[in-house]
Amino acid sequence: MDRLIYTAMTGANAAASRQSVLANNLANVSTNGFRAQLATYRAVPLRGEGATTRVFALEATAGHLNTPGPAMRTDRSLDVMAKGDAWFTVQGSDGTEAYTRNGHIEVATDGTLTTGNGLQVLSSDGSPITSPAGAELTIQPDGNVSAKVGNQPANVIGRLKLVVPTAEDPLKRGGDGLFRTLSGDPLNSEDTARVQAGMLEGSNVNAIEAMVGMIQTARQFEAQTRLMQTAESNDRAAGQLLNLQG
Repeated sequence: MDRLIYTAMTGANAAASRQSVLANNLANVSTNGFRAQLATYRAVPLRGEGATTRVFALEATAGHLNTPGPAMRTDRSLDVMAKGDAWFTVQGSDGTEAYTRNGHIEVATDGTLTTGNGLQVLSSDGSPITSPAGAELTIQPDGNVSAKVGNQPANVIGRLKLVVPTAEDPLKRGGDGLFRTLSGDPLNSEDTARVQAGMLEGSNVNAIEAMVGMIQTARQFEAQTRLMQTAESNDRAAGQLLNLQG
């Protein structure tokens, strides 16, 4: 059998994987702070006896598009947008420290500050931030959270842990959509990091580019499947020739 069917299969698998990535990006075009996932592949020649005439398409290390999303004004005191390369720190569902650009903060029933999906927002010392009952909260540009109850003076109840990833230990997206360091070690709080209250960062996904990419990938998948059909036809014809009585 011609090895074409195997190389065409790797191309089809690569196209299907890229289609999944693009579909996920498009589904998160309205998710605050979402970073578009990238799909990258490399051509690997098949080594063996004879000439190298076959090339496999294999998935390479994929990352995310790190450009910031558009700034959206909400005028809500607990909506904050991280400036520059800063990230907010939350406690993931697995108990580990994780990072996000989604600055939509809410107050849970027990007074702890959480994200919109219920993850605890961590302070600079790594602990949750708890608000007094009935307090009016404000977040300062340096990340300090102030609580004002009635006519009493406002008190700082904690400082958001803002981190800045380094080139030596970059961030990697996890299966839960949150980011963690490549080494798995937590990052130190960055005192110079700043936020802007009343604003949220939108998704950096370009919907038009994602849709065009999905169309191109669908056509590529069809081309790979046609190659597999061609390989099957060639194999069938070769079998018929071998069965001829001479």
